[in-house]
Amino acid sequence: METHIKLSRQDKIGLILHHLSGNWCFFIGAILLAYLNTICNAVIPQIISVTVDSVLGTKEPDLPGFFQRLLNLERLRADPWTALWVAAGAVVLAAAVRGVCIFGMRINLARGSEGFVKKLRDNLYSHIQRLSFQWHTAHATGDIIQRCTSDVEVIRTFVCNQLMEVLRTVFLIVLYTGIMLSMNWRLALVPLAFIPVAGLSSGVFYGKISTRFQAADEAEGELTTCAQENLTGVRVVRAFGRERFEIDRFAQKNDRFSSLWVELGKVLSVYWASGVFLVCLQIMAVIVAGSVAAVNGEITLGDFQAFVIYNSAMAWPVRSLGRVLSEMSKAGVSMDRVGYILKAEEEADRPEAKPAALSGDIVFDHVTFGYEGQEVLRDVSFTIPWGSTFAILGGTGSGKSTLVHLLDRLYDLEEGQGTITIGGVDIRDISREDLRRQVGLVLQEPFLFSQTIRENIAATRPDASQEDLRACAQIACVDEAIADLPNGYDTVVGERGVTLSGGQKQRVAIARMLLQNAPVMVFDDSLSAVDAETDAKIRAALKERMAQATVVLISHRVTTLMQADRILVLDGGRVADVGAHAELISRPGIYKEIYDIQMSSDDRALIEEGGNN
Repeated sequence: METHIKLSRQDKIGLILHHLSGNWCFFIGAILLAYLNTICNAVIPQIISVTVDSVLGTKEPDLPGFFQRLLNLERLRADPWTALWVAAGAVVLAAAVRGVCIFGMRINLARGSEGFVKKLRDNLYSHIQRLSFQWHTAHATGDIIQRCTSDVEVIRTFVCNQLMEVLRTVFLIVLYTGIMLSMNWRLALVPLAFIPVAGLSSGVFYGKISTRFQAADEAEGELTTCAQENLTGVRVVRAFGRERFEIDRFAQKNDRFSSLWVELGKVLSVYWASGVFLVCLQIMAVIVAGSVAAVNGEITLGDFQAFVIYNSAMAWPVRSLGRVLSEMSKAGVSMDRVGYILKAEEEADRPEAKPAALSGDIVFDHVTFGYEGQEVLRDVSFTIPWGSTFAILGGTGSGKSTLVHLLDRLYDLEEGQGTITIGGVDIRDISREDLRRQVGLVLQEPFLFSQTIRENIAATRPDASQEDLRACAQIACVDEAIADLPNGYDTVVGERGVTLSGGQKQRVAIARMLLQNAPVMVFDDSLSAVDAETDAKIRAALKERMAQATVVLISHRVTTLMQADRILVLDGGRVADVGAHAELISRPGIYKEIYDIQMSSDDRALIEEGGNN
């Protein structure tokens, strides 16, 4: 599956401008202060030129009348030491103004850049929350995280530092070029001749850097994914002694990531080495040409010194402009990667979809569904009577979980794939938010947040009282286990609930769903990690609590399903049989075979006990 797109130039500009909104004043202030700083920097060579030619020399300064009177040239020529002190004071004053400008520029840049990147992060995170479950299953978590962190930082650096440098450098080139042309247009042509050369070399390296950076960026996403999977799957790694395998796998990806950055570094090294050579060549050319012009009397000594300063001050920013153009390739790749997420289609309800209170039979009518061209469900039809307990049994890959994913609209049926209705209303005509609020779901692999147990249970109802929390935990047979923990309900579980056992995590997840108090409750093999006795206790408590709810049970364990009003048997994505427990064991079929395999004397005792509850 493609995991990147190529944004057009207009899309990239639009992405930047959209997230700059609300922070324009900071960036405009920073730009104006940067321009004022450049002007103050341009004044210093003029002070030196006037001091050398007009104060220490005899040339009449070409200054406006106000500055002529302020300078008081006669008095300064009469006292050279005073003239030097005045010149030094003027330089210090210009430097002080520059310092104030730089301070203000940095403050404005900090505020503007943080506002820009905060808005970008907020939009990314908010958009990701609204992307479909199918999109999330198709993309590695580590790669998504890398796009939202490293790539966002590359964009921030470009917009808030490098783009600012472009604007400042362009202004500097225009200002210094104008000053040098006014001083000696022939000599000014020497540094101007090097600007196209710098632009051409930057253009050549732009393409080389862009492709290499994209490869390095994608390798970083793979490395992040590898580390993330290892850390979240630490139990499996330890249980199967996969430490050496994981170390080797990480080292392999790390070697590729490092080698790609080394290759990128080689290209950048050639670029910067050639840049240094061009800058030195430019400075040398100006010094040689200026020396000849000064000897021939075409330029004064003060103007020559000022010219050398202007050229040196302009040479490196011109090269930095080339560097920004090369860095632009990195920012372009990062914008493509971030834009891929922002342009991903969000979950969208039909225009006619609206909130609805769920009531009535749940009907799957000729449902056919698959993933990426591989069919999982084939013409499946059945009815779940409202208020009943309905069970689903089938082998691995038979489509059990897919059924409940479709019911909760984690996936949507396309036209021609059948329909799912509740009370005669197509669930696609019910808003997703309202549907999911009324369909409680305990997944096969329960997920707990790195928070307290209280916060995990209260995730579906944050305003729930402690009594309600405990009541749901008692039904899920987890209240006593929580009481034995160091801080009870205020115990913080590890990442993904790693500090709890598999059974405890499942029971906490069940309590969380029960607190939702939804009219439809789905248990997707959510009792697989508890023992048979606890399973029986939970089922008995659930039966008493959920007398009015529609319950859907999925399990491989017959003892979990046998009390259901009806049981659906799936085989290869098709309906193999439907009926009550007594009916299904009375006739040959998959259910009878599984029943005979699983039954033992202890299991039969539990069945009899469950049947009496």
